Amino acid sequence: MSFACKPGTRRCLRQLVPGLSAAMLRHYSLEVASPLLRTQSYVDGRWVSAPSVFPVLDPATGQELARVSDCGPTEAKLAVDAAHRAFDSWKQSTAKERSNLLRRWFDLLTLHKEDLAKLITFECGKPLRESLGEVMYSASFLEWFSEEARRVYGDIVPSPNKDRKVLILKQPVGVASIITPWNFPSAMITRKVGAALAAGCTVVVKPAEDTPLSALALAELAEQAGIPAGVFNVVPSSRENTPAVGKVLCSDPQVAKISFTGSTATGKLLLRMAADTVKKASMELGGHAPFIVFDSADVDAAVGGAMASKFRNSGQTCVCSNRFLVQSGVYQRFVDKLGKAMDEQLRLGHGSEPETTQGPLINSRAAEKVVEQVSDAVSRGAKVLRGGKRLHGSFVEPTLLADVTTDMLCTREETFGPLVPVIRFDTEEEALAIANVANVGLAGYFYSQDVAQIWRVSEALDVGMVGVNEGLLSTPEAPFGGVKQSGLGSEGSKYGINEYLHLKYMCLGSLKP
Repeated sequence: MSFACKPGTRRCLRQLVPGLSAAMLRHYSLEVASPLLRTQSYVDGRWVSAPSVFPVLDPATGQELARVSDCGPTEAKLAVDAAHRAFDSWKQSTAKERSNLLRRWFDLLTLHKEDLAKLITFECGKPLRESLGEVMYSASFLEWFSEEARRVYGDIVPSPNKDRKVLILKQPVGVASIITPWNFPSAMITRKVGAALAAGCTVVVKPAEDTPLSALALAELAEQAGIPAGVFNVVPSSRENTPAVGKVLCSDPQVAKISFTGSTATGKLLLRMAADTVKKASMELGGHAPFIVFDSADVDAAVGGAMASKFRNSGQTCVCSNRFLVQSGVYQRFVDKLGKAMDEQLRLGHGSEPETTQGPLINSRAAEKVVEQVSDAVSRGAKVLRGGKRLHGSFVEPTLLADVTTDMLCTREETFGPLVPVIRFDTEEEALAIANVANVGLAGYFYSQDVAQIWRVSEALDVGMVGVNEGLLSTPEAPFGGVKQSGLGSEGSKYGINEYLHLKYMCLGSLKP
């Protein structure tokens, strides 16, 4: 595995990670991504400084990457006002005009994919190959919704009266507040904003305080694409200013819609703030995905799916598998093969290193949570088969636990880290009971070659998305959303644009029969 020293220091990691070569102890710099590096807020088509700034850190090294404008409620209000003014003209643009602008934005993301990926890697920590994948995923939403913009169809409904016509129109709701997480700092913006702009809405984006640089780079490319002033606004803020900014974005009467991706607890808070003005809301909240392997499964395929689902972005995805349920007949084979795959395929290091597959967690709090869950599981009888340790900074070893039971913390709380807790079960009914006990239901996965079982389990799982013999399921063409306390509404797909539209019934009367 590979690490690097914190740039600007001689604090060597050889004591923490044996076998490091001197070549690995290099300094890392964000200068390679400077063509799209912006540090001011973007409001009404202008780059605007705030009264203060906050630092953005490389989670792998602790190095300060940049100082970004720290927007507060005043700056948030200015952005909402700008979006509200721009809405009057943007909603009257033709679907073709909006489609063409989104397509130009898509083309620019594709053209600058390497620079965008470097920004993601440095501020988020994920390996560069995953960051490149995220950029293309981000771009795909702009491409998809550039096409959907021209397919917002209304209806003509047969009237019960000969002298009337019943028409259903679809119209943009207005200004949308977009509040996004750090784990996909580019894709979570384009999945929401692509739909909003295609529908004719204008937006104010509040990116996560850990990862504002990707959002600001998107603003730079939106400007280059010709997106009109005020249609796309970005207001970064520090952790300290985030509550005040969020209050403006959720309570201002000029905002008609909020879209949020993040924790269930925060989503509930935002919904409460939006309730007084009865805003339309989309919420993609917490997950606790089960990954079930039945006796009938192709074990090798299940191991491959587990590796893809669990260790993407070091386990920091909302649809990441969190609870691994393996039937008794294949339990030992699965555990042995998964441990071997982890040994062969996973390499810790800075995301810019080509051999790295596992970067750091986003911050020390995230690392502490994983360590706490491992300690709790071991204290209750679980066995550590691989990993189990926190290393330098927010790096945590990919960890495999056996003999896990449902009373352990790692099976009751979302981890958001590289931890695989494996639970043994005997019957299908037992597996479904364990899987469905959670109060959230975003994604679920299972492996089986029994066709009847595939139908039964797919319908029985209390989740919004099911991966059957597949560990990666996200695509712009399919709806993304959960049930229970995992959220409201769906993103992506032909349904995603409806989150930014309202229906207007038009009754055309006094027509001569």
